[in-house]
Amino acid sequence: MKKILLLGSGELGKEFAIAAKRAGQYVVACDSYDNAPAMQVADESEVIDMLDGTALDAVVDFHSPDIIVPEIEAIRTERLFNYEQQGIQIAPSARAVNFTMNRRAIRDLAARELGLRTAKYFYAKTYEEFKTAADEIGFPCVVKPLMSSSGHGQSYVHNDAELEEAFKNAMEGARGDVKEVIIEEFIDFDSEFTLLTVTQKNGPTLFCPPIGHIQKGGDYRESWQPYAISEDALRQAEHIAKKVTNALTGYGIWGVEFFLTKQGEVIFSELSPRPHDTGMVTLAHTTNFNEFELHFRAVMGLPIPAIHLEHAGCSAVILSPIDSSKPLFYNLLEACKEDRTRLRIFGKPIAHVGRRMGVALCYGEVGTDMDELRDKTKRIAATVLGTDPYMKKY
Repeated sequence: MKKILLLGSGELGKEFAIAAKRAGQYVVACDSYDNAPAMQVADESEVIDMLDGTALDAVVDFHSPDIIVPEIEAIRTERLFNYEQQGIQIAPSARAVNFTMNRRAIRDLAARELGLRTAKYFYAKTYEEFKTAADEIGFPCVVKPLMSSSGHGQSYVHNDAELEEAFKNAMEGARGDVKEVIIEEFIDFDSEFTLLTVTQKNGPTLFCPPIGHIQKGGDYRESWQPYAISEDALRQAEHIAKKVTNALTGYGIWGVEFFLTKQGEVIFSELSPRPHDTGMVTLAHTTNFNEFELHFRAVMGLPIPAIHLEHAGCSAVILSPIDSSKPLFYNLLEACKEDRTRLRIFGKPIAHVGRRMGVALCYGEVGTDMDELRDKTKRIAATVLGTDPYMKKY
């Protein structure tokens, strides 16, 4: 049995913890607030500020984990190199986590060191630098904090009048203590997709069938698998994903995001060294292993013989319509009437408007009409919240 220290205990961490517990491992879940989703299924939990290096050191010293699995960006990631040198395994690796938790590092690696096609970009710490970069890139453009997740602080800018507000939002939406923004060329893409990529200790790099997704404000709203893509475009994406993950090193699952242009060009967008939110669609029985089981197996060095498609599936997020410090009411009755439907309620103790509280999942035979399946999934997600009398007064 291995002791796994989970840094970040949201919905992705919860599903990973479930995968680990099903295999008889010991899980300690950490987050900045009590009763976070993964804490509800872990053996032990710790409430700490993971940007506090001293506090992080204390938790690692006390629990002496065999493996540390980061789930969020807001971590004192440079400490991970020290833990790795002490013989603690970092998933996928300390190098990977340090590079990918900061958009500057991963973008420079992809564009400047590996020569991959990315959107044109600049960094800015001041509004003056930001304005100069915007003049160089032109409109429309995309603005993001260097360190963030789930679309926090991201915006699309269409003209000079929107620049000041976009810069302010990016600075305020930053995770951690990195106060810098990235401003990018807007890619006129046809669609976006995620290629879940699995690197193994003693086996070849494997790829899940591509996942299409829709984002709003940089945050995932729905995803579906398989995503229709040409064989040539898929080979391009696999080549890029393998090149980047090889450079970052380590074992685990990676959420590699791409733009697909109308001309069929595949452009690298971003990368996460852990299960990806769009990959929650794999909980709908789409593949023989879901993404959390794949991450667990790869982290543990267990063999993954193959990944193959078993069903077509869709996911749609369940968003809170209110701010509430009380548990929300979830209308499971209507959703449970539908065949080939699953719900995952994350168990977050506090809600705010637009917070992701759960996900609806639907699946069908391979070849199912994906537009119909997507519509069904979004319809079910929309019924889960908002029907309780408590909600009606808001």
